[in-house]
Amino acid sequence: MKQKRISAQILKGFQDFFPEDMIARTAVIERIRKVYERFGFLQMDTPVLESLETLTGSAGLDVNKEIFTLTTPEGEAAALRFDLTVPFARLVSQYRDQIKLPFRRYHVGPVFRADKPGPGRYRQFTQFDIDIAGARSLAADAEIIAVLCEAMRALGLRQGGEALYRVRISNRQLLDALFLDNTMVDAEKIKHTLRVIDKLSKVGLDNVRAELGKGRMDDSGDPIPGVHLSESLIENIITFIGVTAATRNGVVEALKQNLPETSEAENALNEMSDLAIFLDAQGISEAEAVFDPSLTRGLDYYTGPVFEIEIAACPYIGSVGGGGRYNELCSRFLAQEIPATGASIGLDRLMLALRDLSLLSCPKSTAQVCIATVGKVAPVEVMKLASELRAAGYNTLTYLGGKKNMAEQLSDADRYEIPVAVILGEDELQRGEVSVKNLIAGKQMRSGIVDHDAYLKAGRLTQVTVKRSEVAETIREVLEERDDKRDITSQQPPAKPVV
Repeated sequence: MKQKRISAQILKGFQDFFPEDMIARTAVIERIRKVYERFGFLQMDTPVLESLETLTGSAGLDVNKEIFTLTTPEGEAAALRFDLTVPFARLVSQYRDQIKLPFRRYHVGPVFRADKPGPGRYRQFTQFDIDIAGARSLAADAEIIAVLCEAMRALGLRQGGEALYRVRISNRQLLDALFLDNTMVDAEKIKHTLRVIDKLSKVGLDNVRAELGKGRMDDSGDPIPGVHLSESLIENIITFIGVTAATRNGVVEALKQNLPETSEAENALNEMSDLAIFLDAQGISEAEAVFDPSLTRGLDYYTGPVFEIEIAACPYIGSVGGGGRYNELCSRFLAQEIPATGASIGLDRLMLALRDLSLLSCPKSTAQVCIATVGKVAPVEVMKLASELRAAGYNTLTYLGGKKNMAEQLSDADRYEIPVAVILGEDELQRGEVSVKNLIAGKQMRSGIVDHDAYLKAGRLTQVTVKRSEVAETIREVLEERDDKRDITSQQPPAKPVV
């Protein structure tokens, strides 16, 4: 009987990553990680699986229909985490006696959402979170925003003093204050309203107005239910979310004219004023962080300031990060309130934006050196040389194919864009010597040469024979002189060769 073959096919909404993808992703993660740690955040991790009740609360799947659910071998209802914030709230609550507040953590890992895939939107994607638990002061929110700005700067998204990104900031209490005097609006309608406003950049103002009223039809002809607010309240909301000004304080002053004179409105405006002061103190420019009352964020657990990162040149990608204050999330697990604030960077969308802006280098390999042989050189000698180079701190690749021609051996170097080749020959081995070849310079020097002899001569000009004891230092000199620094991988020669 013929064996049945399984189709080699990835699931819809998921993605594979090749070496050049992972090199670039790891480098971006490393840059962000360094920023997070500079602000005192500590790394933690949690399982990708949580109990279903942990992720949804008592409302179950009615609150979030995008969750991948499953059952453990013991019959427990479980689910794949849809973000890293709820698991953090569970962790803080579960280990309340071990975690001293205030506490800062960062977390990078995959999350899962069973929604419709799109550009930069996958069913499994990577988030890179920071959170501060146990701090009620708006200084904590301002510091989270400052960390996001520093991370964007570290990735090259501020050039010549001009920011290519901006963090949009609002406060959920502002809209709560707008609704306060309207007894016809219950909590569910407020949540629905927030979700509708959150779609403003995607669907436009006219569609938002329609959804706040009786509803509308989408592009496919399917009905989208409305919130059924009064016409006067809809117009108040439209005016409110349209408030703009040249400065953060200017937005706060303009909002005063659109909110009722209540203690709730005053408190929300005071929070925004304090936030503006803290951002100024940290050197966050008006271009990098703007107050925008149209921002609501879709998740229900936010209770105060909310923020999103967008890249103006890539509006089709959507936000590449966001977050806010969630003082009540730990109340799902504890009979006490633990104030908290945090943010998440969406790595997949961020990578797409960096690539589209030509800010992302994707080296094909992390190898710095390859070894080729000429003549009858025993494999054990290649292994000895490779061990010496690796001990000196160089990422070294050996050729394991069956081809003997040196040019064929160096095909690996060309395929992976390796900058240096160390050539070991029979005669050189007897004399305790090796040849070091600058492959990048050689390729540049031979470019455009058609004459065979001239081509070979150009190649020899980028090759030098040295004593075995000098090979590590020679490689260092080649790497320091080459044009291709592979900066995105932070791949530098070791500080001091070890021979």
